Amino acid sequence: MKFPVHTSPYGQLPNSVTRLMALVLLALVPGVAALVWYFGWGVMINIVIATTTAVAAEAVILRLRHHRVKRTLMDLSAVVTAVLLAISLPPLLPWWLTVLGTLFAIVFVKHLYGGLGYNPFNPAMAAYVLLLISFPVAMTRWLPPEILANVQLTFGQTLHTILTGHLPDALTWDAVTSATPLDEMRTQLEFNKTISEIRQSPLWGDFGARGWEWVGNWFLVGGLFLLWRKVIAWQIPAGMLAGLLLTAGLFWMFDPETIPFPGFHLFSGGMILGAFFIATDPVTASTTPRGRLIYGFLIGMTVFIIRTWGGYPDAVAFAVLLMNMAAPTIDYYTQPKVFGARKEEDG
Repeated sequence: MKFPVHTSPYGQLPNSVTRLMALVLLALVPGVAALVWYFGWGVMINIVIATTTAVAAEAVILRLRHHRVKRTLMDLSAVVTAVLLAISLPPLLPWWLTVLGTLFAIVFVKHLYGGLGYNPFNPAMAAYVLLLISFPVAMTRWLPPEILANVQLTFGQTLHTILTGHLPDALTWDAVTSATPLDEMRTQLEFNKTISEIRQSPLWGDFGARGWEWVGNWFLVGGLFLLWRKVIAWQIPAGMLAGLLLTAGLFWMFDPETIPFPGFHLFSGGMILGAFFIATDPVTASTTPRGRLIYGFLIGMTVFIIRTWGGYPDAVAFAVLLMNMAAPTIDYYTQPKVFGARKEEDG
């Protein structure tokens, strides 16, 4: 009896782009749920707008490039980009800015360089930086956490504000929005207040700001899930967190009244999200084991430098994009030795 003989490889790997992206989306669920709980329905509305725009834009570009539309859309990479961008945006951002940022991420940052696997920069962070630099007022109108909010908008009021750009009658932006913890800390320090005085405000929790701490915790749960499922490697998150905590801790030890405690930096902005979901992008990050550690460490250190002396309080996006440019060089100088290779003797 003859049995069919198949060509190698004889085993089929369980991983695929679709599976990995689906696991990333699953890991984002706890953090997204926390964002919605503390900052309202605008988070979900932004996700719907960004995802719809990303899928539509990718379909059009794929058709223009004569690629398989359905097969590529099923890899979910456009959806992951859209969700990461959407949860980085203020909950009441006008819809057209979300659309603009998503189009820039998909069309220019991703497909202009050849599509998935060829883009040198993280699409979501490039789009975020574009919007932040171009529309700084709209991009800094964050809602306070639900536990500190004077006014809580309903789903209908939130949708109306996002679609029209105007708040409901009798409400003003000053009454509805507030500074982010990083903005507030920077502003109060510029007024020559000490850290001890600043932390007397009800805005602050154990380490970072109230509400923001729990958002970071739930994104941490999702990040640990990705590590457990081996979707991401441990080196980049570990290096990034170490780079921030060690640098911030060193300066804090010498001047604890003008430099925030390292835990503040960890739980008051997008650091946890950046360490586990953004910096670990397999296309734009370093790929060698030592390179990942260096890459992550430099991102963490750069975040502290920009937050402390730069012009933008939450510097995760800028730090990631800067290190995206350095990733090829880091990989070049951290290549592992080839197994079995030996140095040729002179003569």
